[in-house]
Amino acid sequence: MARRAEKLRIGITCYPTFGGSGVLATELGKQLALQGHEIHFISYALPYRLKGFYSNVYFHEVQVSSYPLFEYQPYTLTLAVKMHAVTEEYGLDLLHVHYAIPHATSAWIAKEMLGRDHPIKVITTLHGTDITLVGAEASFKSITRFSIERSDGVTAVSRYLHQHTVGEFQIKRAIEIIPNFVDTELFQRSPVKDCSRDMLAPDGSKVIIHISNMRPVKRMGDLIRVFAAVRSRIKARLILVGDGPERAGAYQLAEQLGVGGDCVFLGAQESIASLLNCSDLYLQTSATESFGLSILEALSTGVPVISTRCGGPEEVVLHGECGFLSEVGDVEDMAANSIRLLTDSDMHRAFSRKARERVIENYTIQDITARYEEYYHRVLQSPNSSGR
Repeated sequence: MARRAEKLRIGITCYPTFGGSGVLATELGKQLALQGHEIHFISYALPYRLKGFYSNVYFHEVQVSSYPLFEYQPYTLTLAVKMHAVTEEYGLDLLHVHYAIPHATSAWIAKEMLGRDHPIKVITTLHGTDITLVGAEASFKSITRFSIERSDGVTAVSRYLHQHTVGEFQIKRAIEIIPNFVDTELFQRSPVKDCSRDMLAPDGSKVIIHISNMRPVKRMGDLIRVFAAVRSRIKARLILVGDGPERAGAYQLAEQLGVGGDCVFLGAQESIASLLNCSDLYLQTSATESFGLSILEALSTGVPVISTRCGGPEEVVLHGECGFLSEVGDVEDMAANSIRLLTDSDMHRAFSRKARERVIENYTIQDITARYEEYYHRVLQSPNSSGR
């Protein structure tokens, strides 16, 4: 896709944590900066993927102070004030916010504060839980709909999320589908990447990996049961990356099923690429996923995926070609598919090759960034859609 020559000043707001939305927002900003755009991250902390110096990249910390008048800190308003100040000082062309609540709301407030003297555009990217969990709460539903409708541009990371958003909130406006991406140079099978496989899986055991925030939607109990069924047939170890409210229950179930010694709970990790590099299979048992960034990273590394049919993964994983999809809760089918892939070396090689090809053809960071650039320019050239 051809790139436009015009360089933009873009404000990006995301959660600075390990979640997929923060990863995508940060990597997108870094890639846009490489194309010559001026990028301003606006958040309460430095995004964890924004380490080191990057040309054309700025960070503006939102200082959240404690006032005796407020029982809870008003982050939405404080963020809006910071967006307003950065836009005025640096002459931003647009604000690209990731998550509807509270970021799109804050951006709309900042835009109203700027007025006609600085008619900035607001683009909101929907990632999933901002719609399926936060936005679905009755107390947030009206403000979520308002923030989406008043954005100048809206994108969703999957067809599934697009359909869910339109249906849940009765959205009438257009929503562009721009999927997540992956850095295929970082996430690729490489013999030089040290993954310490001998430490993770001694005695030639197969390595199954799972990466998540271990919330209830991930159905960690199903994950452990699938692994236990696989472990009863072949030598394998389950590497669990991340942390969350379901971690303790998953650990207890693994002990009860007699596979606790083969489950390695690593907690949050930064070296995801290295861990995937020494993995044989990626396992996910979620009830719902708007996209599944970790699945994409696994496929890029040539790791076949076992997943539920839960939304986004159905658009990424080609069933029977680079992984297998099962109905939510079908532990037996997921275990059987896992065993097939881990015991049939020819099938595993074919799936691994197709996984990498799938990503290269559809989800590279360069191609998806170009799609965002084209969308930015399209929104900037469109009439004001905020209702003024």
